[in-house]
Amino acid sequence: MHRKPGDRRNDSPYEMDGSSLPLVSVVTPAYNEEEYLGECIESVLAQSYPNWDYTILNNCSTDGTLAIAQKYAARDSRIRVISNSTSCPAVANFNNALRQISSASKYCKMVLADDWIFPECLERMVAVMEAHPSIGIVGAYGLQGKLVLWQGLPYPSEVVSGREICRQRLLGGPYVFGSPTSLLFRSGLVLSRDAFYNESNPHAADSEACFELLKGSDFGFVHQVLTFSRERPGSLFQASRELNASAADILHELVAYGPYYLAPDEGAKCLDLILSKYYDFLATSLLQGRDRSFWDYHRGKLKENGIGFSYAWLASALSRKLLHRFRVPSGRGRQWGL
Repeated sequence: MHRKPGDRRNDSPYEMDGSSLPLVSVVTPAYNEEEYLGECIESVLAQSYPNWDYTILNNCSTDGTLAIAQKYAARDSRIRVISNSTSCPAVANFNNALRQISSASKYCKMVLADDWIFPECLERMVAVMEAHPSIGIVGAYGLQGKLVLWQGLPYPSEVVSGREICRQRLLGGPYVFGSPTSLLFRSGLVLSRDAFYNESNPHAADSEACFELLKGSDFGFVHQVLTFSRERPGSLFQASRELNASAADILHELVAYGPYYLAPDEGAKCLDLILSKYYDFLATSLLQGRDRSFWDYHRGKLKENGIGFSYAWLASALSRKLLHRFRVPSGRGRQWGL
């Protein structure tokens, strides 16, 4: 049974000081998170794994975020609070937070300020990392409200070749990379990159970082729900969903990483399939009357990926969709969302 943040385990195999254990640097980038930050911090304090330090990076918040962070830092010497001199975009702040991890740490963990982690999170993730030195990233299942997110490795496997998991992803396999909160990284890999996340591609920055790191390391997975995230208006996740940025992200992943992880014939077949699905989605969006900002975003993404926007492909997809709509009986069409 899962425990709420703040519920401490009494069955941890670790001694309380944990000084002989690998150090985990935990970071939380925060902007105007006074409603949730306390719960986030409490979840770190409740970890069964004792050897961690914790940096909270305040991104010029205008609410009580800084005061809350400072209150906890005054109580626990493992917590420190840093404030940016000027406000920056979310992904840039993620990078700033990761630049604060200790050079003495072996692993690092981001916990977004409106998320929290279960008490066993660090313990379980570090155990997989320690058992498999080839692993550069370890993930786990997560909760969003009452919904369990993401697919994992086939049980009971806890490690897979980085090259193979990326290849399977590009071929339409499961998305196992989760979110920034759901992953643990080897600190050396993070410190080797000045900008860990690609700030020019905010909606796919986390998956892009995984594709890069897994060129030279393996992927691990804990078959347990270890993190919690909430969906709320104004979040990066919500903005991504409203744009259906995942369609552009999948295309970007294939264009950027297909040449490394796939054979040429596999890459060509995947590109045809992804573009067909992309334009099917755009045709549906045209019928829904999406606004100009939506179209500017997707035209821009197609151009960025070296493909360009095709009115011929859009017209063809729209024709297929309209033809199918008029051929399908009305009741079944509603059932299928046509």
